[in-house]
Amino acid sequence: MLSFARNCNSDCVFFPRALMRLLVSVASATDASAALAGGADIIDAKDPHAGALGAVRVEVLRAIHSLVAGRRPVTAALGDAADEAAIERAAHAFTAAGADLVKVGFAGAPRERIGRLVSAAARGAKTGGRGNAGVIAVAYADGDRAASFELVEWAALGAEGVLLDTADKSGPGLRGLVAPRALAAWVARAHQAGLLVALAGQLTADDLAFVRDAGADIAGVRGAACDGGRTGRVGADRVRLLRALCEPTRDHRAAPSATRPPDPRRRSRS
Repeated sequence: MLSFARNCNSDCVFFPRALMRLLVSVASATDASAALAGGADIIDAKDPHAGALGAVRVEVLRAIHSLVAGRRPVTAALGDAADEAAIERAAHAFTAAGADLVKVGFAGAPRERIGRLVSAAARGAKTGGRGNAGVIAVAYADGDRAASFELVEWAALGAEGVLLDTADKSGPGLRGLVAPRALAAWVARAHQAGLLVALAGQLTADDLAFVRDAGADIAGVRGAACDGGRTGRVGADRVRLLRALCEPTRDHRAAPSATRPPDPRRRSRS
């Protein structure tokens, strides 16, 4: 598993396992500045006008990466993969521009091709990031439910982690789509496979305890961090509140989840 070490100073490389990290999706360097000021753990480049996994332009990613300047890990959405050569090129380009991890979905892709698409994206990320970048494979809770569970096996073919999100941002959020027990089982299954686990999907401040209780390593937000909704601008005060809600409760401090994946410093992918 990646340690988020690339271009990141020693203060932000490793996180305590009992602490859920807050990922804030940003559309610009201005958004990134506000997310940093609010204490976001991970800065994620995404165009909210282009769908659930809308990719920003490469030059926008470079500006975000320059603004972050190694203070936090940077991730980036690439959209849904359909062609192996295309997703390999995109993963290469975005990791070369500064992304530590790229998020790739598979909406509409035949199940028998998803493993190959994961592997192609992983190759591109590895070459673009000079061996220090990787892929997060994305499933949609409002899509094919069986496929979302199979994604863990596909992700093991080369991804560093998995994300369960929602594709339709006008429909129900993650909390309305997946029961707590089923979500915790999905997270545990991914952890047992050694994968980093992120959860997103129209999460609000009230949803963060639900995500933390499921055992997620990362909670991803966009709309909840913005003034004016998902297509608005990130507000530092909103991020600050969300970040505080990611802190573990007394029970979580005393008994971190046994399903957490191993320390990333002890695992590497060839």
